[in-house]
Amino acid sequence: MTSVPSGNAAPVTAPTGQGVGPLLRAWREQRRVSQLELALRADSSARHISFIETGRSRPSEEILLRLAEHLEVPVRERNALLLAAGYAPRYPETPLDDPALDALRAGMEQLIQGYEPYPALVVDAMYNVHAANRGILMLLDDIPEHLLQPPLNAMRLTLHPDGLAPRIRNLREWRGHLLAQMQRQIALHRSEPLRELYEEVATYPVPEDAPGAEPDEPVPYFALPMQIEHEGRVLSFISSISTFNTPMDVTVAELAIETLLPADPATVKYLQSLLP
Repeated sequence: MTSVPSGNAAPVTAPTGQGVGPLLRAWREQRRVSQLELALRADSSARHISFIETGRSRPSEEILLRLAEHLEVPVRERNALLLAAGYAPRYPETPLDDPALDALRAGMEQLIQGYEPYPALVVDAMYNVHAANRGILMLLDDIPEHLLQPPLNAMRLTLHPDGLAPRIRNLREWRGHLLAQMQRQIALHRSEPLRELYEEVATYPVPEDAPGAEPDEPVPYFALPMQIEHEGRVLSFISSISTFNTPMDVTVAELAIETLLPADPATVKYLQSLLP
């Protein structure tokens, strides 16, 4: 199961007493963008960016947000940049159960239910599950209760030796895919809680006899599938992730809808017979 998670990613903060300059420079260096390249993208000058990074100039809110956009800084971390520069946060963080998000929640529920009989779920930046359809619940048959306690975490459910891991026929490949995905998310969000989750699930033992594809075996799929056993059958799924375009709220920015697309006709036929 999943590829993105109620815990939230921790905000990035500037080193104590150093303000916005070092924080902006850290994002620029992480994105491997020179001062000149960033200046050209953001309609500024390398000199101005240099002055901001060294503390010789205080950026306006407008230029700071423009630089953050061109550096693809996540919404939560844009608030951290604004705070470090002495401005108020621009993006609210509305609890998902707030009435203001009723329409959003209803829309997500409708989307994942409409995807049935195929599995679909909603996760946040920490891979905590906020909604799931019957296809997902089917895959969680017989999972121990201690893994189903809230907050339900998709990475733990998938990689824990008491979870789905023993049922995944290509566990080594799928585990490698998920851990690499988490590493990319850590680089993007620079989140210590997400790093702690990664360190936890990365230490889960993998049986020596865990199945995996042979090195020279051709992969008859257009993307790496998750191959999982269910009641004596092997089901194959391709994962797809959807996020919200131009979110203006931290909570919404960190939500993702994951759908598991059947990768072969046998999986389609089985799911349609099981969940009509």
